[in-house]
Amino acid sequence: MIRKKILLIGDFGVGKSSLIRRYIDNEFSDKYKTTIGVKISKKYLKIEGIKCELLIWDIEGATVIKKIPQSYFKGASGAIFVCDISREETKNNLLEHINNFLHINKSAQYVVAYNKIDLLSEKEQKAFSSKLANNEFAVSAKIDWNVSNLFETLSKKMLS
Repeated sequence: MIRKKILLIGDFGVGKSSLIRRYIDNEFSDKYKTTIGVKISKKYLKIEGIKCELLIWDIEGATVIKKIPQSYFKGASGAIFVCDISREETKNNLLEHINNFLHINKSAQYVVAYNKIDLLSEKEQKAFSSKLANNEFAVSAKIDWNVSNLFETLSKKMLS
């Protein structure tokens, strides 16, 4: 079995914990609990015939005052960078998060999750989704939109 460490990285309140909970337990809660430090979850899956254990690190959100400790980045095979589509500043901070992560993990794979797509109208969702690159996903933990695809695409990239 292959073991891979995946980080969810993004600003405070973008839905990192909700995405993990949706993917691991197929659950969603509107009750918000702040992640302090890091919470690690496991997911076992088979990708293209390969048994894999994902160690999914839910890292506390970054703020203007508090940056993500770079020690969390060590040993990661991949990352999901998460922003909240309704908060422009979280989208603007993605590049900084990506650069900080890749500075430590130069050969790691990553994808970008534009979370809370359910806040847009159906027409806006289609228009937004049509502009995304191959490693970018419009997702919603609340309505389970594209969440499994997000994690499985990253897993395939890490194994290839």
